[in-house]
Amino acid sequence: MTRYAPEIDLDGLVAIDTHVHVEVGHDGRSSLPDDLAAAAAKYFKTDGVTPDLPGIAGYYRERRMAAVVFTVDARTQLGHEPIPSVDIVREAADHADVLIPFASVDPRRGERAIDELRELVEVHGARGVKLHPTVQGFDPSADKYAPLWAAIESLGVPAIVHTGQTGIGAGTPGGAGFKLRYSNPMLLDDVAADHPGLQLILAHPSVPWQDEAISIATHKANVAIDLSGWSPKYFPPQLVRAAGSFLKKKVLFGSDFPLITPDRWLRDFDGLELADDVRPGILVHNAARVLGLVPQEDPS
Repeated sequence: MTRYAPEIDLDGLVAIDTHVHVEVGHDGRSSLPDDLAAAAAKYFKTDGVTPDLPGIAGYYRERRMAAVVFTVDARTQLGHEPIPSVDIVREAADHADVLIPFASVDPRRGERAIDELRELVEVHGARGVKLHPTVQGFDPSADKYAPLWAAIESLGVPAIVHTGQTGIGAGTPGGAGFKLRYSNPMLLDDVAADHPGLQLILAHPSVPWQDEAISIATHKANVAIDLSGWSPKYFPPQLVRAAGSFLKKKVLFGSDFPLITPDRWLRDFDGLELADDVRPGILVHNAARVLGLVPQEDPS
């Protein structure tokens, strides 16, 4: 068995995409039930084409980008078996020049989720964990999930956690039963405060809670923001201001591929009013530091 270890040449990179979904497993399994996948494709106006992991590697290699890849394990909430994170991590080892695999576990499985995460990180080499409170159906600030956050902290890997509105279930009756309040970033402020050694990445512009996300990232040294899930031309103005000034070392490029492509994201990013010396940090250097690809430094 090959254990994943990164082989990324940072000097040759155009960007590090910190938010890339693996939506098709090597056996053809989908990350979402068919009805939710169709609703997401309609919401994001995609063509429904979803490459497998080798396809993702080729796509990003061609663009001289690295990509953080993951799925979401929401088996309890969805009643749908996820793409196994162990498969993603193992396959990523064959593409370690461009892929950075994150694990996902279902928090509602309690100790089994923690044991699984430890194995994925310590044995297989997963570089972090991806969680989605709304789709997984859990309140990240609840006491019952504190052991999971403590485990992630002790493993020394970052956690990418969905915040804000989601396109999953959007436009369906009752939003497919998903509760947006679980993705209010203020719930993660509790987590960041209680686990100061845990690196949290608030995924996406946190609409409608953007000011809360900016406040948390400003206040907590262990919190960053990824800019995925929205075209930059739709970013709230306060996020653009923060990214260009006091949070310029704490915001990270992410696309949300395949729902949004890095090509589209970068094209619209060029139109933002940001200083030229800020852009390389957002595209490469901030992520390299947060992901542990270079030594940590004070982001202030």
